[in-house]
Amino acid sequence: MDRPSRPARVLASALATGALLVTAACAGDTGSPEAAPASPAAKQSPSSPSLSSLSSSSQSPSPSSPSASASRALTTNGAKAALITEADIEDAWTQVNNASSWRDKLLAGKVDVASFLNGRTSSQDCQKLLDGLYSDTLLGRPVGASALTGFTQGDARLLYQVGDYGKGSLEKSLDWLKSLSETCDQFTVTGSDGGKRTVQVVSSPLPAVGDGRQGLTLTVQGTSTGEPVTLKLDVAAVRVGSSGILVTNGGPSGVDHDSTETAVQQGTQRLQQVLAGKTPSPTPTTLD
Repeated sequence: MDRPSRPARVLASALATGALLVTAACAGDTGSPEAAPASPAAKQSPSSPSLSSLSSSSQSPSPSSPSASASRALTTNGAKAALITEADIEDAWTQVNNASSWRDKLLAGKVDVASFLNGRTSSQDCQKLLDGLYSDTLLGRPVGASALTGFTQGDARLLYQVGDYGKGSLEKSLDWLKSLSETCDQFTVTGSDGGKRTVQVVSSPLPAVGDGRQGLTLTVQGTSTGEPVTLKLDVAAVRVGSSGILVTNGGPSGVDHDSTETAVQQGTQRLQQVLAGKTPSPTPTTLD
């Protein structure tokens, strides 16, 4: 885990968070991400090509986690019950009530097509990645129930989403996410202020849970109020039947990978219990 001490994180929060993060009108945590606005660059970029179908051992169901493919559909109440709580993640995370309005300004911008050797196709994938993160729609639009919640710790933010996206759509999304560590390993973005940012994307391991999963870590380097700044962000997606979980976690002071893994583990367990018609436990049962 490459995270500085808590005093350092708090100091960084006071200096950087206000310049990096812009908050839209407040909304409830359990609202659907469908209403979230896209990045300002989204309207300028062409629509993405069809998602490729890639095979990967990381997409195989966990042997210790029963598949929920034949389980009941996710309901609105079920989506809310499947959300993790402060008790489900370690450290001093605090749950907030405005997570649906979070926006990271460093993720908003236009991908530089000229920086890609293979041209427009790769740049569209990278634009789609940034736009999906900015608008909380990285897994697409839910076809059924959905809910989200968020937590803060110093200048770090952890956003947790769960929803019914459809099995086929989720499988394609996971395959697409897996391809991004090569397609978008490093690229340049121009912000609305004309400033240049460098983005790096690498794969990151996740616990063997659910029916499929994929993790990424993004590093965005640029400037804010004339000062150099770096945003580091974990992205973790898990499929359980036709339902999906998405976790984004990080901030200007770094990313707590352990918290990402814990959120994935506990969230998958809660979602599986909901889809099996059970009520999740109020506190975690398998924290290390």
